[in-house]
Amino acid sequence: MRYFTCILLIFLSFQCFAGFDDLFLNRTLRIDYYHSGNAKTESFSLDELIQEPTWDRNKNQLVYPFDYGKYKFQAFDSLSDELIYQTSYSTLFGEWQTTPEATTNNRSFHETVLMPFPKSTIKVEFYSRTPANTWEKKWSFYIYPNDILISKENAYQCKTRQLLFNGDPSHNLDIVIIAEGYTKWQMPKFRRDAKRFMNYILDCEPFNNYKEKINFWTVEAHSEESGTDQPGQGIWKKTILNSHFYTFYSDRYLTTYDNKTLRHLASNAAYDQIIVLVNTGKYGGGGFYNSFAMFSSDDNLSNFVVVHEFGHALAGLGDEYYGSDVAMQNFYPVDVEPWEPNLTTLKEFNKKWKDMLKPGTPVPTPVESRYVNDVGVFEGGGYATKGVYRPMVDCTMKSTKYNAFCPVCKKAISQAIEFYTK
Repeated sequence: MRYFTCILLIFLSFQCFAGFDDLFLNRTLRIDYYHSGNAKTESFSLDELIQEPTWDRNKNQLVYPFDYGKYKFQAFDSLSDELIYQTSYSTLFGEWQTTPEATTNNRSFHETVLMPFPKSTIKVEFYSRTPANTWEKKWSFYIYPNDILISKENAYQCKTRQLLFNGDPSHNLDIVIIAEGYTKWQMPKFRRDAKRFMNYILDCEPFNNYKEKINFWTVEAHSEESGTDQPGQGIWKKTILNSHFYTFYSDRYLTTYDNKTLRHLASNAAYDQIIVLVNTGKYGGGGFYNSFAMFSSDDNLSNFVVVHEFGHALAGLGDEYYGSDVAMQNFYPVDVEPWEPNLTTLKEFNKKWKDMLKPGTPVPTPVESRYVNDVGVFEGGGYATKGVYRPMVDCTMKSTKYNAFCPVCKKAISQAIEFYTK
């Protein structure tokens, strides 16, 4: 009995201090699933498990440290029950639940989670954030790495280029830019557009402080037709990602529901973050934390849109504007602290940017000339005029201003980049 206990303790000790190579192969396990429900209910169901050739992300950062996002994913060793991987993210489904349509209809959205490919059986758990800002487990199942039905097929092979390469993807932030609405003959335009958008990001503070720690890749995915769907104008295009304006009936909201194809295309490159560049001059875009960002290629505000939407996707930043025509209703309950690092309802402000206020700054902070350049707590944000507060009078997350992130947003972006580059 003592011998068995000793062996067990040694095993558990090994699990606690096991490194990447002890637990995982240098490959990616892609979990594709369906997220279904309505405004009050949700359910998860498995679509497919896929093995991708390499794990290009940071092997030393397997438990995501930021408590952001609408959903959380965890993986546990099935024998020791030790947490071996964790990430969090947001999706279209989470936003759709706040729309009027969700009060009367059910819908399903396709979603994806990535993790290193395990050597042994694991248990995975999916959590959803409750209205009270707590985590509720929604789905759990076991994954057996020797399962013969785990697909190894590369469904969409596309030409991939290194737009900017600063070294090992596992120690750099890797951003893949995917072409949408570009025909085969428009690939030279896509390459020029992708380089321009890369520079929009790298020339913007605080990204400019990390130029030597970011890799950019492009995936030249051809579409049959040029452009994107504009349902409000009766325009429908045959494009590889089926992107469209009028998401949730908002004319400028440019997204795609075709997550499956998006992930197939992204798998051609090493990536931590996905950008989809849509070949259109109409203003619009969208960004989802740790999922993807999408925007127009040729709008005259595209430099602003790319960094604004990428702020959502990379750092979990919330929208600071208010009084705008958006589809979501009561997106931030005023009696609950938002998870976004740049918004507060003052319910748990100690966890936000309180330490960045100058001594004597009033909370809330009035919009007066003496505070216009200071970090404060200004009412109006998260689509609401009352009860939700932002860090500064103005910011790239509030107004259509390029390279104008406030100090709170800059800090969140810097922390996200440093997570990938350690």
